[in-house]
Amino acid sequence: MKFIVSASSLLKHLQQINGVINANTVLPILEDFLFDIEDKKLSILATDLETVMRVQMDVESKANGKVCIPAKILMESLKNIPDQPLTFNIDKNYSIEITSDNGKYKVMGENPDNFPKEPVAVDTNSFTISSGAFVSAVNNTLFAVSNDDLRPAMTGVFFELSKNAIQFVATDAHRLVRYKRNDVKCPASDNFIVPKKPLSLLKNALPNNEDELEISYNSNHLFVTHGSTQLICRLIDARFPDYKVVIPVDNPYKLLVNKTDFQNALRRVSVFSNKSTNQVVLSISGSEMQLAAQDVDFSFEGNERMSCQYDGEDLQIAFNAKFLIEILNAAGSNEVKIELSTPVKAGIIKPIEEDENEELLMLVMPLMLNN
Repeated sequence: MKFIVSASSLLKHLQQINGVINANTVLPILEDFLFDIEDKKLSILATDLETVMRVQMDVESKANGKVCIPAKILMESLKNIPDQPLTFNIDKNYSIEITSDNGKYKVMGENPDNFPKEPVAVDTNSFTISSGAFVSAVNNTLFAVSNDDLRPAMTGVFFELSKNAIQFVATDAHRLVRYKRNDVKCPASDNFIVPKKPLSLLKNALPNNEDELEISYNSNHLFVTHGSTQLICRLIDARFPDYKVVIPVDNPYKLLVNKTDFQNALRRVSVFSNKSTNQVVLSISGSEMQLAAQDVDFSFEGNERMSCQYDGEDLQIAFNAKFLIEILNAAGSNEVKIELSTPVKAGIIKPIEEDENEELLMLVMPLMLNN
């Protein structure tokens, strides 16, 4: 089998799917890309058994065939080869010879029959969503996903489908994000949990534009297709917690604050906080908010005040500054509205300006005040 392909184009396609491959795999073949040529089209697959990613590109080739090529050495060599046509020659023992304008490189490939078979899309429901809307949903929720393997349901993003909308929910028990799109029509009311890794891969591979994505799912797998790129991943088999019960229905106190000023103040003050809790206490009254942090063990203390618009009774409430900063990052507008009630009830954060088709609600649990 022999084919000719552009070095830079091949590298670009491989970079899209290289993230699927784990550094420490149980099966050596999982460290390979599967190259599959059919009718001058090259399909390249990478998998870690949970996620499969495939890209397609055109090549010059007279014969069809398959081979597994070690990913690491192929990626490292392509990064250092300037753009030019490369000729791949593969013999019957899967030995691969790559020829460039002034070089020849040899790699030992593997038998493609040993490469894991990809899941087939059977009994699926499907819907379409714009690539930009999907990337926004992932960007707005992924940071709040839990890393606690003992609670598998929280290690992914919950997709909640209804006839005229789709909601993406993520929580790690300290904060919660719900992102809703009103411009997506789903086939039925349904829900499933998508793991973090495939969503990260999609976020990096998809363009932030109006391209249409086709999303299909069945009881075990999610299938996402964008042009010649396809991702298949196993869904998390667990029950997502009933997140609606933690969202306070009535938080009467409203705080309006400039997002960047608030974030910067939190960054400065949190330097002096206890490193295990990152606790910053907010004392809010009238048009002023005081931020205070201290680490008793080292006698560190930081205080700052900033202006705000506040409608409510004087309040003192403590939060983890790291969580607050990350949540504020997700709010797209310059000003944010924070809804509060008591020092022990969750605060709700919403951007002031939003796209007409989206709704973002973020929630952060308070910390116990150290009196």
